[in-house]
Amino acid sequence: MDNQQHLLDKVEFYLQNSVAPHAAEIDNNPEALGTALKGLGELNLLALRVPKEWGGAEVSDETFQNFQELVARYSGALAFLQTQHQSAAGMLVQSDNSSLKQEYLPYLGKGEILVGVGFSHLRREGEQPILAVAVDGGYQLDGQVPWVTGFGLFQEFIVAAELPDGRAIFGLLPFVEIYQEAGGAIRFSKPMELAAIASTNTVTAQLSNWLLPSDRVISIKPAGWIHENDKNNVLRPTSLALGCARAGLDILSAASYKKSQPFLISAFKLLDEEVINCSIAIRKSQQQSRASLAEQLQLRAWAIDLAVRCAHAAVTVSSGAANYSHHPAQRVYREALVFTVSGQTGALMEATLARLVRSSFPQ
Repeated sequence: MDNQQHLLDKVEFYLQNSVAPHAAEIDNNPEALGTALKGLGELNLLALRVPKEWGGAEVSDETFQNFQELVARYSGALAFLQTQHQSAAGMLVQSDNSSLKQEYLPYLGKGEILVGVGFSHLRREGEQPILAVAVDGGYQLDGQVPWVTGFGLFQEFIVAAELPDGRAIFGLLPFVEIYQEAGGAIRFSKPMELAAIASTNTVTAQLSNWLLPSDRVISIKPAGWIHENDKNNVLRPTSLALGCARAGLDILSAASYKKSQPFLISAFKLLDEEVINCSIAIRKSQQQSRASLAEQLQLRAWAIDLAVRCAHAAVTVSSGAANYSHHPAQRVYREALVFTVSGQTGALMEATLARLVRSSFPQ
């Protein structure tokens, strides 16, 4: 058995025994979510794409996607939260700031340092909500970061702000309310009242005259960077949607065994086969550089559609009990909402709607 398969087996054992039994509490309680995240850290699973020389696991893309799918299958809140940290680790790996690499990378895998991200606002059209200007010693940041996940769970987060020439500067900020001697300040809202994965403590950050020192700068990206990044990584988030689909199928499978109705078994087999076919098509597309953007968007829309349909199937077989807020089918149904809109672009919205209004989909 190779090391990467051993890693996945270790992950699944942890998720089945330490996360699945507490999934409802993890979905609502930040402390329970923090404990689950700590467990991944104790297994050194929080820097999977970081090179081994920096203390990471340096797994293949396929192994990372399998990992993401597994975590999403057992807890959408944990999957979403740890994805933020893994993204931050990836940005630090790519940084030219060697001192920051030395300060952070060796400690990310075990969760000794936990870092979030706040740059989804770069996808917005028009004037950016947070701006940066060069000043002596660094950059002054002003404005509002609309979404930052992990308040009280992460110690720091990576922020993105737009420079006057349209480029985006990325830097590390403390994830606590704090004031600088020169008058700069970071304040945070109360955690948002989200319908799903509320335990992830997503907040808004308000920056006022905040000095980002030059030595805390991770990178400066060209104008439009996030749009190119989205195009180059259309299929990467599909593992989360497919994991959510698997969570719905687990509930459907359990119902089919319990009730022994032929139509339940048939429904499970058909949906299970479609999830497998979707996964195969996505992996094939990722391995072929010739796949067009439109084709990739269709595949991601298919994965999103499956997450919703499998979650809906879980609700259906759970009958009235699915309306209880702590019922597994209710949780998975809400998680399907999250993975429908995460990282959404205009093109993805169009592809998702096109999928929903069609009676069939080419496979």
